[in-house]
Amino acid sequence: MSLKRHAITLLFALVVSSIAPDLYAQTKIAVVDLQRALNETNDGRAAKNRLKRLFERRQRSLDEAQEKLKKMKEDIEKQQKVLSREALEARMEEYQKAFIELQSVYVEYQRELAEKEAQLTKVILERMTEILRRMGQSEGYTMIVERNEGGVVWVPSNLDLTDAVIQTYNTENRGGAGGDDEGGMTSMSTSMSTSMSTSMSTSMTSMQ
Repeated sequence: MSLKRHAITLLFALVVSSIAPDLYAQTKIAVVDLQRALNETNDGRAAKNRLKRLFERRQRSLDEAQEKLKKMKEDIEKQQKVLSREALEARMEEYQKAFIELQSVYVEYQRELAEKEAQLTKVILERMTEILRRMGQSEGYTMIVERNEGGVVWVPSNLDLTDAVIQTYNTENRGGAGGDDEGGMTSMSTSMSTSMSTSMSTSMTSMQ
């Protein structure tokens, strides 16, 4: 399940209100890998499974529609020498209409996957944000940077809060839907859309 860029908070600027402004105070910065945290929380795995099932249903629907369209084209090619000009034009018009409709359905499925991923991850990310806010305040961090989006090359392990976020999240949300699927949600909707696109492009090329 993919985590979309617009769904990620790129920078957690957690200014600790209990510390008075001091130009000479030591800045304390930590990092968090939100993508890995999402991948390894029980709710994140469950969300990935739900998105994967939706993708599989939509892909089967597309495959069936593509097969029907392919058969329609083959039938037209077989009968084009025996059909009247008017009948052939009518069949071709019917085929073109079905072709355009299939393309529209494909675009709609892509949009649906992206929206569903954002919907499934929104609450998880909000909970993680709250956990990080509490960590920032209790541990005295000036800010917490999202590791993948903040250009972080290296950081000491004691300043990486990812494992702590995962553990805290799973402890506080035991009632959430779990999942036993391995792997992560990295750009899930993007990966699925790519798979759909490859299948559609191959099929459409052969039909044109």
